Amino acid sequence: MLGSLLSSKNIKRNILFGVIILLFFIFLYFFNKIDKVELINRLGTSYEKAVVVEILEDNIQEDGSRIGYQKIRVKLLSGDLKGDIYDSTSFAGNLYGADCTVGMKVIVGVSEYDSDVTLSVYSFYRSNIIYIFVGFFLMMLWLIGGKKGFKSAIGLIFTFICIIYLFLPMLYNGYSPFLSAVVVIILVSIVCLYLIDGISKKSISAMIGTILGVIIAGVFAAGFGYFAKISGYNVSEIEELVFLANNTKLRVGGILFAGILIASLGAVMDVSMSIASTINEIQIHNPEISKGELFKSGINVGKDMMGTMSNTLILAFTGGSINTLILNYAYNLKYNQLINMYDIGIEIMQGISGSLAVILAVPLVSFISSWLLTTNIKRGVSNK
Repeated sequence: MLGSLLSSKNIKRNILFGVIILLFFIFLYFFNKIDKVELINRLGTSYEKAVVVEILEDNIQEDGSRIGYQKIRVKLLSGDLKGDIYDSTSFAGNLYGADCTVGMKVIVGVSEYDSDVTLSVYSFYRSNIIYIFVGFFLMMLWLIGGKKGFKSAIGLIFTFICIIYLFLPMLYNGYSPFLSAVVVIILVSIVCLYLIDGISKKSISAMIGTILGVIIAGVFAAGFGYFAKISGYNVSEIEELVFLANNTKLRVGGILFAGILIASLGAVMDVSMSIASTINEIQIHNPEISKGELFKSGINVGKDMMGTMSNTLILAFTGGSINTLILNYAYNLKYNQLINMYDIGIEIMQGISGSLAVILAVPLVSFISSWLLTTNIKRGVSNK
């Protein structure tokens, strides 16, 4: 009887959750109807899929390097000119162009002016490789993780949707970057942790701990930026961002700190759920345990996780800035010059703030979990 009642509650809860997500997607559909300011004149220009059918003139040197550009002939596989064959050029660049061979699929920039059509190779066609790689990752997550792995994949897709179709449009429309990041953090935390564990004292503890930990760390990052005179205007892409802000409602100043919140979310969510799960298991096997003992157990487990997860975040930020570090090392900059650079200050702020979010999550989740699990909440929330 109890089992069927719980099953009925879960079905109703999942239906309600599905309806809410559907309404959220409908909201995103209308929220993304944005008339974007045309920053670059793209009239008569498109990027189409094509296949190389002939190499007219190669630019390979005796040592195997390429200089200048190739002259090739391609057949368009998409767009209004699909099926037509045109001559094109492919420059030997590290960012643009491709080392073309017959049969290779490429993306070409097509410029049409009156009756003239000019083509140039933009890049190697790699979309299918990306789709296969992402699909393989999701499949492995499902196969190895089983039902929870599948739910994790759904949560990951939801996170991606929130970043692309909610966070970025909010920034573009002039919303506060910090507020936008907080909204995304709340949504992602609730949905992902609900998918993994439903509505339980364990998942609620992880949700609240994740949200509070990330936000508090973001506040610390903003404080560090204030005293260290670092803002969103000190990043390397500032000229492009200012140009964009001058033509849109974008607020450049807070983007840096919003990015710190988003970047630390995954690690904090991981720690929060692990702590909540551990405390939950302890309470299940020892129902008479006190609130203080549960809290102490959570802290003890969290101590082991702090070092590894903090290390993970700092290494992740370091890996993302490895090019800057190599250049600074090669130029043999003096210590006072190096430690006071904006780039170094930003990387330190990101790494420390993200790690601080992990550290703060431990006592927050330990306290919330120990309180919830030793408090009699009768309606709608299970201990498991």
